Amino acid sequence: MNLTPLKTHKTFQGLTQFWEHDSAVTKTKMKFSTFIPEGKAKGCVIWLSGLTCTDENFITKAGAQKYLAEHQLMVICPDTSPRGLQLPGEHDTYDFGSGAGFYVDATVDGYKDHYRMYSYVNDELYSLIQKQFEVSAEHISIMGHSMGGHGALVLGLRNPGKYRSVSAFSPIVNPAQCPWGQKAFTGYLGSDASVWSQYDATELVSSGARHPAKILIDQGTQDEFLQKGQLLTQNFEGACKTAGQPYEVNYREQYDHSYYFIATFIESHIKFHASV
Repeated sequence: MNLTPLKTHKTFQGLTQFWEHDSAVTKTKMKFSTFIPEGKAKGCVIWLSGLTCTDENFITKAGAQKYLAEHQLMVICPDTSPRGLQLPGEHDTYDFGSGAGFYVDATVDGYKDHYRMYSYVNDELYSLIQKQFEVSAEHISIMGHSMGGHGALVLGLRNPGKYRSVSAFSPIVNPAQCPWGQKAFTGYLGSDASVWSQYDATELVSSGARHPAKILIDQGTQDEFLQKGQLLTQNFEGACKTAGQPYEVNYREQYDHSYYFIATFIESHIKFHASV
């Protein structure tokens, strides 16, 4: 695979970099950002961003590089959808289409040829981490925010042998039961709700999916999307309790859905991934 470096910044003795490549999975060019610590990285954490985000949001706003450098971890942050397409309805709203791939493999005509973010992360990006950045498969973890938190939970639960640890900020944990998820799943997967369960963390745990390590979640109590019923954190907690899936949910008083919240608690998540 040919990677094209777009820009590089020295950061905490390591390198923050931005890349582009031709994706065999999405059949488009895809971008991602990385931080690579000085010396050989001991592991890699995949970060999945939320609605409207690109490959740049986390790497520029979260303040993670200092803590990644301390623990000798790299991070890789893919874009949230394919770009450069003109599919029907793709650019009409913020919560479907461009910038809103929802980490599923679409089955609906038009979208199924390109919107395959589940396979892009789980297969193509996962392989790229090993081949291009020389991180072993045994030391790859995953985390994300909001829509990306949904993606991290689903990928981790469906592929427990591939991801060493899983964490999320403000994840959409039960998308089949919230407006964001119902809109996206209908658009990408069709109207048969029975198909949606493979991309719903709460449904996955309820149906027997497990990750051997504790799943870590941080959730702000003043998150407007928690209050509007988009995140449904307690549904996931209930499923984990019933099923015996180890988990920890930290409700952070007065914090919202923003990167100010993520920047406040990112150190604890990086420590979590470094310690598993």
